[in-house]
Amino acid sequence: MVSFRRYIARRLLMATVTLFGVIVAVFLLTFVLPGDLASLKLGPYATEEGLAVMRREMGTDKPVPIQFVNYATNLLKGDMGKSWVSGQAVRKDISQRLPATIELGLAALLIALVVGHLLGILAAIRQNSLLDQGIRGYAILGASTASFWLALVLIYFFYFRLDWAPAPLGRLDVGMEPPPSVTRLYVIDSLLAGDWALFINSLGHLALPALCLGFIVSAPITKIVRAAMLDVLHSDFIRTARAIGVPYRAIVIRDGLRNAMIPILTTIGIAFGYLMAGNVLVEMIFAWPGIGQYAWSSLTTKDFEALRGFILVVALMYVLINLVIDLLYSVIDPRIRLG
Repeated sequence: MVSFRRYIARRLLMATVTLFGVIVAVFLLTFVLPGDLASLKLGPYATEEGLAVMRREMGTDKPVPIQFVNYATNLLKGDMGKSWVSGQAVRKDISQRLPATIELGLAALLIALVVGHLLGILAAIRQNSLLDQGIRGYAILGASTASFWLALVLIYFFYFRLDWAPAPLGRLDVGMEPPPSVTRLYVIDSLLAGDWALFINSLGHLALPALCLGFIVSAPITKIVRAAMLDVLHSDFIRTARAIGVPYRAIVIRDGLRNAMIPILTTIGIAFGYLMAGNVLVEMIFAWPGIGQYAWSSLTTKDFEALRGFILVVALMYVLINLVIDLLYSVIDPRIRLG
């Protein structure tokens, strides 16, 4: 128990140091990107007097160390700055858009986990068969497919040609009111409200972007599950279990999959981080109002405060995901925390 607490303390310390490094990097981003915050806010016809007043209001006229202290202090208070495009606090903008990205990311991850684990296990237990070769081809195809191209193909076939999917215009049809906010995930909230029409509509809008991202992410999960399962199934303790008559299905699920979970968990963490931060193009194509679309608009309009807020939120999610995975490592294999 003491070793487990020490393990958690070490991981929390590492997460804190990592997050501090991210804050420093994000702060320095202001000085690396071209342009000046004051001139961007006031426009190309700003006078020197106006720029000086704006820099004084923003605090950018102070020495860099003082600027960093002020920036870090504001972050501790939950203040990420104000978007000069939307006119709202960056924290409010992101909190409005983050649930959409989380809903899309969780749906895509669920698809990727089911498909990736099923195909990876089948490929491992049927090694070098035609099924294994087909699954490996699927993994190669998924890893080499561009997400924006697949999104356009799905829209063309399922919306334009077959008319099975709704128009790619966000999370709901135009004119439909969102469900009462509980989790802020429309599919779940519509279920909680018992509104089946809204549930079907929100699920229809979620299906294509989730399938697009789920296909892309399932490819690395399939490859890692196959490789990890092959490594475990060829180990001595598996041979011993088979020799003493343990059912093969129990060996695969209970012993094989659990002992293969360390590399699989690592891949899942990377995949979820990608789904939170790397789905910008998919959100743009489907007009999905998430933080990826917000980051793109911030970059094109040089809204530095909003861009820094996006990077900080994504970094925080990555740190939390890695922290959770590290803790799960210690649960699956106690030798990790003892080491």
